[in-house]
Amino acid sequence: MSSAIRTALIGMAAAGALLPMPASAQFKNQGYLTDTQGGIVRAIGAGVCVRTSDWTPARAVAECDPDLVKKPAPPKVAPPPKPEAKPEVKPKPKPKPEFLNIEEKIELQGMPFNKAEMTPDNKKELDEFLANLRKATKQRGAVEFGAVIVTGHTDRIGTLNYNMKLSERRAVVVKDYLVSKGIDQKLIFWEGKGPKQPIPVTKFCDNKMKRKQLIECLAPNRRVTVEIVGRALKPEAKPKAKP
Repeated sequence: MSSAIRTALIGMAAAGALLPMPASAQFKNQGYLTDTQGGIVRAIGAGVCVRTSDWTPARAVAECDPDLVKKPAPPKVAPPPKPEAKPEVKPKPKPKPEFLNIEEKIELQGMPFNKAEMTPDNKKELDEFLANLRKATKQRGAVEFGAVIVTGHTDRIGTLNYNMKLSERRAVVVKDYLVSKGIDQKLIFWEGKGPKQPIPVTKFCDNKMKRKQLIECLAPNRRVTVEIVGRALKPEAKPKAKP
């Protein structure tokens, strides 16, 4: 072949190599055949993607094999913010109860001469005295007994030694009566004073009086004193009404 012809053929071949390939031309690209535009080639009629010999399930694409491609997980939706916890409202502490100190006293006068006995009037007076202490009033609650002091007394007639013993017996009689009314005997303290603490008004009783008259005049001294020391619940102050 002449050199001129050889040169012409080489030129034609070179020119042909530079021409673009038709759209129907195909080449391998990983797992699927693609055209020159990069689109995946599908089989005519079937419409399925044409796989290459390099295809593996790992190279599957959703366009051709949607069942083999893991669907993207739905975007995580942030949970709604928790409502702010309301501060716990603590109940107001109850105010501590307030107490009143109570001191009450009664004189059971006019006991029989030369005897350690309570008269009916003495018992009635003492019963009313105790009932009032145990009753709640507007000024205070019922009294809680802390101590009960019982003191026996006599008039001045007779010897001091005899009157001291008589006053003690009178104190014991009243003590026993208080116990019978429900007062704990452990709270009761008793003693006898004899004629040492006379009622002031009896100073006018003259020893020159007739005996019967003198005994009658000194009757207030023949007595037993009962003192109650304790406490009572102070009533709560009512709120003032608004004007």
